[in-house]
Amino acid sequence: MFTGIITHTGTVAGKTRNTLAIRAERDILRALKRGDSIAVDGMCLTVTSKNTNSFSADVMSATFRRTNFSSLTAKSIVNLELPVTPQTFLSGHIVQGHVDAVGTVRQIKKDGNQFTLSISVPKQISRYIVPKGSVTVNGVSLTAIDAKSGSFSVGIIPHTWKSTMFHTLKKKSPVNIEVDILAKYVERLITKKYI
Repeated sequence: MFTGIITHTGTVAGKTRNTLAIRAERDILRALKRGDSIAVDGMCLTVTSKNTNSFSADVMSATFRRTNFSSLTAKSIVNLELPVTPQTFLSGHIVQGHVDAVGTVRQIKKDGNQFTLSISVPKQISRYIVPKGSVTVNGVSLTAIDAKSGSFSVGIIPHTWKSTMFHTLKKKSPVNIEVDILAKYVERLITKKYI
C-alpha cells in the first residue's frame, strides 16, 4: 500500500519484454532489498535485483498492456514511492499501486503558480472520479478539480510539478490512473454487483 506522496524519481535504465530497470538515488536503493514492493509511476512492482545505482523488476505482459510502461524509453523519468509503514505520515490517500487505466493528457495549462492537467480517461472509470475527490496520476495523489464522463482535471502546485516526472509531460502523454478504492467498494456494496 502507498499514499501517493512521491519521495523520489528515477530514470529508466533498461527495458525488455518482461523486465524494467530503474536508475535511482542511493538513499532509495539502500532502503530496498530483493522482494520489496515499490511503486513506479503508480504501479506496484517487486524488486528482483539491485546494484549500487539501479534496481530491476519483473513486469508481466498484461502490465505493459494496461499501463504507460509500453511508452517508456531509456532515460524516461518515473515517479518512485516506497510502501507505507506503521510510522508513515498519511498525507495523501490510500493507493494500492493497481493501475485502473491509462489516461491521456489533453491539455496542460499554467495559471499563476498552478499547473492544470486535463486528462482523458475511459468512460468506465469516470464514474469513480468526483470533484474534490482523490485520484492517482502516475502514482501521485491528487484532488480532482472537475470530473466529466471521459475526462477530469487536476491542479498541481509548483513543488509537485518540479519534484515529480510531471514536468516532462506533454499533450498526448499517456499517464497511469488509479481511482480511489473506496469509490469502488461503495459502488459494489450499493449495487450488489458480485462476481
